[in-house]
Amino acid sequence: MILLNGEFVAEQEAVLPFNNRGTYYGDGVFETMRCFEGNVLLFEEHYFRLMSNMRILRMSIPEFFTPEYLEDKIKQLLQEQDLHHNHSRIRITVWRKTGGYYTPSDLSVNFSIAATSLETKFENVLIKEIDLFKDHFVYASMLSTLKSTNKNVNILAGIFAKENDYDDLLLLNQDKMVVEAISGNVFLRKGDEIKTPPISDGCLNGIMRGQVITTLKKMINYSITEETITPFELQRADEIFITNMIRGVQSVTKYRKKTYDQATANELNESLNEFFFD
Repeated sequence: MILLNGEFVAEQEAVLPFNNRGTYYGDGVFETMRCFEGNVLLFEEHYFRLMSNMRILRMSIPEFFTPEYLEDKIKQLLQEQDLHHNHSRIRITVWRKTGGYYTPSDLSVNFSIAATSLETKFENVLIKEIDLFKDHFVYASMLSTLKSTNKNVNILAGIFAKENDYDDLLLLNQDKMVVEAISGNVFLRKGDEIKTPPISDGCLNGIMRGQVITTLKKMINYSITEETITPFELQRADEIFITNMIRGVQSVTKYRKKTYDQATANELNESLNEFFFD
């Protein structure tokens, strides 16, 4: 079952118009959330990012789209799917209603909520090898920081990674600076200093990115800064890790001829599991 515009629909019966703006123009946004025992982790942060992204894209936000409404619908879906006792993943997708060409004739929206199970709490599932994706760039602007349904650079990078046996790739902006990975935000550690690209460089404003930055600021053995990362810094780093809300913190083990350790990523996952699940 999924929720389509607030109503339960069997997944195989969830039918959308062939000319819906989500598939015609990528005119949509989404949130991917992690739940534990029926509760969304960092729900407030997800909700406000969703509202912010909808406003930036000039979508008409329904009056009923309150935090209470969405949280209640998520709980109903988890209950219906019998996913309310363990770990699960939620995706909320919002797209503008059908009508118009590039210029929409209706600013109001449709939405869906889907749920799937997750097996465990955060674990450091190693990313064995990465490289740079140079075919296309992320152009640093407010739009590049949104969780939108228009993710062509990530899609093409994913295809390139699969064809060339990489576990992930690092995306570059128009200045050829490291922005993020296909699967999440990137952090680099050299000694006790950790860097992650600033939002102004074009990276996704990740929810787990923000949580990891907050966690690192409380650790006396590290300093964290939001600074531009050049490709040259990758081979000088002691550790590279990638963050997202579903997987937590994942260590990169190899970039070209350089290998990395996993100490900080392991420490962060331990801290996150203690914060969210204990």
